[in-house]
Amino acid sequence: MPVFEFKGFDGVGKAIKGVRDADSAKGLRALLKREGILATDVKESGKGEGNVKTGVLGKEVKFDFLQRVSADDLGIATRQLATLLQAGVPMVDSLNALIDQTEAPALKRILSQVRSDVNEGVSLADALGKHKVFDHIYVNMVRAGETSGTLDVVLERLADFKEGQARIQGEILSALMYPIVMVFVGVVNVGILFTVVVPRITRIFENSKVALPWKTRILITLSSTVRDYWWALLILLVLGVFLLRRWLKSPEGRATWDRWRLQLPVAGSLTRMIAVARFTRTLGTLLASGVSLLTALDIVKNVVNNTVLFGIIETVRDAVREGEEIAPPLKRSGQFPPMVTHMVAIGEKSGQLEQMLERVATAYEQRVDARMKGLMSLLSPALILAMAGAVGFVVFAILEPILGMNNLVK
Repeated sequence: MPVFEFKGFDGVGKAIKGVRDADSAKGLRALLKREGILATDVKESGKGEGNVKTGVLGKEVKFDFLQRVSADDLGIATRQLATLLQAGVPMVDSLNALIDQTEAPALKRILSQVRSDVNEGVSLADALGKHKVFDHIYVNMVRAGETSGTLDVVLERLADFKEGQARIQGEILSALMYPIVMVFVGVVNVGILFTVVVPRITRIFENSKVALPWKTRILITLSSTVRDYWWALLILLVLGVFLLRRWLKSPEGRATWDRWRLQLPVAGSLTRMIAVARFTRTLGTLLASGVSLLTALDIVKNVVNNTVLFGIIETVRDAVREGEEIAPPLKRSGQFPPMVTHMVAIGEKSGQLEQMLERVATAYEQRVDARMKGLMSLLSPALILAMAGAVGFVVFAILEPILGMNNLVK
């Protein structure tokens, strides 16, 4: 059944809007009229302006960025659904209540479509799987919960998982905001110095017979290049970004880049810790939710965001399929820390693999958090020193020949 968005006025003239499913737009208008609502605008979800445009060949072009749902909104909705199901509310009624409580328009539209599919007899996992908002981890955990009859428990785990993701993303964004602003301000200031201030000051050196120091010559060259050929520099920057992105999308480029990332002095260990935390947290959550080990390994390889580790997890999956345990192939790879492989081995021998994975994930998440805070505390002073160095270079490059001219006058 199609899902429609509507706007209108109720009996007292208050403007309202919402999302409802109906056979047609005309049927929805009649339904709203019986409820005392005068509909002024009715359109099918996903087909309104801003979501779908007609391309030059007459085909529909979808703008997926308008359909994005934040991890925070998804985590809240998942927890609300788990609470409703734990209270014994039927699935369709729970989805109805969830749609009414959800404020994010994109998520409200998606949940309305999910409710329509569930009404028609489709399983919740299959209904969720039709939407990119719900990734493979989410869908497979819901499917495992439906199969085992523990959907409410699985949804609670999913809510914890999504809320944890939202918390980490928020911490990273808040930590990066100040350095990003500083970099922007620094680039603008240096740009103004090179294009406006420096050319005016260096004109006094043109007719002088003073031999300019190397710092001043470099400054004049940089200033004239930026002022006269800024368009060429901009084209080179755009072209360089385009070629870099294209190279990173190629299998060889991505493999080289990921291998290099793991070998960096400071960022390499941080990248590995983040990947280990994601791997252990996701694998533990999937196993605790009833997903089979082979299926969980096939899903979890996509969360490490590194082709080197991706290949190792595929090797582990193949080894498990042949009857081997997880710890030995992880240890042979040399990419997972000894503490991880040791804890996994203990968990497999004791039958508490899920609990051990959760403990490893918690430990590494705490280490990542501490490392990120340490790096961010060092980043701001480093940026200040870099900007001070750039400004100091400009000042000394200008003052040194001026002092030389004064000495000649004396």
